[in-house]
Amino acid sequence: MAAGPISHPYWPKSLSIPTYRENERSMLEIVTFLFSVSGLLMLLTWTLTGKSAGGGRMSTYRRLALCWFTVCGFIHIIIEGWFSLYYTTIPGDQSFLSQLWKEYSKGDSRYVIEDNFTVCMETITACLWGPFSLWILVAFLYNHSYRFVLQLIVSLGQLYGAVLYFFTEHRDGYMHSEYGHPIYFWFYFVFMNVLWIVVPFILIMDSWFQLSSIQAWADKTVPKRKIK
Repeated sequence: MAAGPISHPYWPKSLSIPTYRENERSMLEIVTFLFSVSGLLMLLTWTLTGKSAGGGRMSTYRRLALCWFTVCGFIHIIIEGWFSLYYTTIPGDQSFLSQLWKEYSKGDSRYVIEDNFTVCMETITACLWGPFSLWILVAFLYNHSYRFVLQLIVSLGQLYGAVLYFFTEHRDGYMHSEYGHPIYFWFYFVFMNVLWIVVPFILIMDSWFQLSSIQAWADKTVPKRKIK
């Protein structure tokens, strides 16, 4: 007799995921790991940014921004980097990060079906925005002149990717999640991704004001050329 379809927790239920194996780790273990590591990295960054290498003190806002970029570096390089490397084997793999992705996929099953958009987006994110996020931390610690340019570039990239992430799923009718589910839809899919719209937008505006003020100062101090 032919074997029946393998049962899985993803939407739509008609998805065929022949290699799927149920997670050995619980949701609580996986979520605790993610937030514990993120919290530890934020604490370390907060301590590190107590005083910059130039001797000046950073504002609370700036230190929080650098905590954000440190966590971004971890998520982009380690977690999303894992997906970009092993997306073909994640459904049946029991490595911890693969189980993390299988748990998250309950809110967006595109991550267990090798969806073209998510593979391309996560690969770009892991290769560019991850290393650049850590570069921003170093740039601010050492007061490099290009620090706000880096912040602007990374934040624009994050915002653009998040908007496309939501918009492509909207056009699909939110078919890759149990629409309205308090954990899988509202927490996994909406809350954990809308952060990459709200925070980057704030940092884009911060970069805009910083760069604009410096340009305005430069325009006033550089002698104007006479127009012939």
